[in-house]
Amino acid sequence: MATNGIFRTESIKQHLHEEGWAVLPNILSKDEAASVLNRLWKAKEQSESRGDTTHLPHLDPNSSNVRVFYLLELDQIFRELIAHPKVVEMIKFVLGDNFLISNFTANIARPGSQSMALHSDQSIVVPDPWKEVWAINAIWCLTDVYKDNGATLYIPGSNKYEFRADIPSNANELLIPFEAKAGDVILMDGRVWHTSGANITKDQDRALLFGYYTAPFLRQQVNWTAKLPKEIQDELSDDMKVWLGLGPVANTGRTGGISYNYLSKQYGLEGRAAA
Repeated sequence: MATNGIFRTESIKQHLHEEGWAVLPNILSKDEAASVLNRLWKAKEQSESRGDTTHLPHLDPNSSNVRVFYLLELDQIFRELIAHPKVVEMIKFVLGDNFLISNFTANIARPGSQSMALHSDQSIVVPDPWKEVWAINAIWCLTDVYKDNGATLYIPGSNKYEFRADIPSNANELLIPFEAKAGDVILMDGRVWHTSGANITKDQDRALLFGYYTAPFLRQQVNWTAKLPKEIQDELSDDMKVWLGLGPVANTGRTGGISYNYLSKQYGLEGRAAA
């Protein structure tokens, strides 16, 4: 049984490396996914009650796309998911042991929601050429995801694009959906060109969480030191503090063969000697 599990994991890693995406199946049960979705709706209400927007007009054509930001602050369950060991194993496979959690957000495509613009996550934060993978998304499916309810659409093979000029003129005609079940996690290389799909169903929501991880030299989309309340920061594991960039030590993972984790744990808030 263990051998089969190892084989499946290696197969998933190979597909992720070659195709730029892969699916980790059944990370959550359907009941667990439904529970997380219920907590996400409560997080949306909490977010709106304090004045945070849940719709970005510059991203989404209409308000049927519901977005929830700063998930790590809103509920313990999201702090558990972002550090899930099976997902972290895949993140380390792509980015190495030293990485940062750049962002964790939700996008619920309700009936009538439309597509956003075509993009790759890495192209937003790094100019071309894109010769290496410096970003990866772990997409948590809280509902079944398929074309008609707004599955993420991607261009097969676009993880090989190195320059913006490589994007074909008929890119929108090449898009196909990522389809997965509630409880699955879709892993997507930051170089994959994609967009949100339109939800053309009458009564089916499509709910996804996007855990965005990057190489440690890229600035995070969220300054967790400023955003996370101190009482939450104090409760985090040592690894989470490192992954969120909460300590004073950064970009030292390649110095003298000493690991970034070692330095952070060794110096903690007394990191002045690390230089």
